[in-house]
Amino acid sequence: MAEYINIRGQNIEVVASDPANPTIGQIWYNSTSNTLKGGGVTTVGAWATANNMNTARFELAGTGTQTAALAIGGDTDPGSPGATEEYDGNSWTTSNPLIQPRNYLAAAGIQTAAVAFGGYTGVNPGATEEYDGISWSPSNNMNTARRQLAGAGTQTAGLAFGGYTTTYVAATEEYDGTSWTSNPTGLNTARTQLAGCGTQTAGLAFGGIIIPVVYQTATEEYNGATWASNPTGLNTARGYLKSAGIQTAALAFGGYTGSPSTATELYDGTSWTSNPTGLNTARYNSVGAGTQTAALIAGGQIPTGVTAETEEWTGPGSPLTKTITAS
Repeated sequence: MAEYINIRGQNIEVVASDPANPTIGQIWYNSTSNTLKGGGVTTVGAWATANNMNTARFELAGTGTQTAALAIGGDTDPGSPGATEEYDGNSWTTSNPLIQPRNYLAAAGIQTAAVAFGGYTGVNPGATEEYDGISWSPSNNMNTARRQLAGAGTQTAGLAFGGYTTTYVAATEEYDGTSWTSNPTGLNTARTQLAGCGTQTAGLAFGGIIIPVVYQTATEEYNGATWASNPTGLNTARGYLKSAGIQTAALAFGGYTGSPSTATELYDGTSWTSNPTGLNTARYNSVGAGTQTAALIAGGQIPTGVTAETEEWTGPGSPLTKTITAS
């Protein structure tokens, strides 16, 4: 029988604990568990339950990463507290609330430099606020005051699109860290309760609702000037969904199709692929953040009411440790 050292040119390393970030094909012997292990990658994504938010709510916004996320505003039924919470990859910590409490808003940026915009307080205020990791400060209002919109980008290069005024809209605006500029060409499919991700010059819009209620599969890409419709839309038409990632590597999850959905889909810049398994808890009107390989969902509406539940996503292509057994 061929020996490993003759095949790979090295001995198998003996360690007391598994490497934190193993490479593909790396082999080691764990002396604590007395098992031979190897590094690989996942082929199918999966959601895992994490620690709950402090305030159960829905119709909120989120931004950031799986290990540094931000949950903003929302309803607690009744009431709109404007609560802000930070997630560190393990637990949620309550921070300073929005200056103008509201629901159905959108957000962009990172945990320490975010921008929240639009929303609903009984009217559509069009309010914009910036977060520095501690507190919120007011900025200039949007040109088209609206709710149930989507956002993308950063605090100094944000993007807002779609939403609802007295009807669903296609309006697109760009934020430079101070003020909003309206783009004369909006979405090709005007809609509300859609999702979005990416950057100001490479944005992605998908899903949503037109009125009377028709759930959408429509997917559009933004190049910093105009939106282009992709003839291949979502596999599951829905509104009230959430997103993570960038234009060429996006993730769509949750939403509403007439009932709360667990559906999870991956976008490669061309088409959507449904993941074999979806969320553990079907929900909509939640918060989403992260990337296609490491995303987060929290809060939202479920069949029994409002939840504080959090789930973390590990996508295909993520590092994986496998125990090697003889057959």
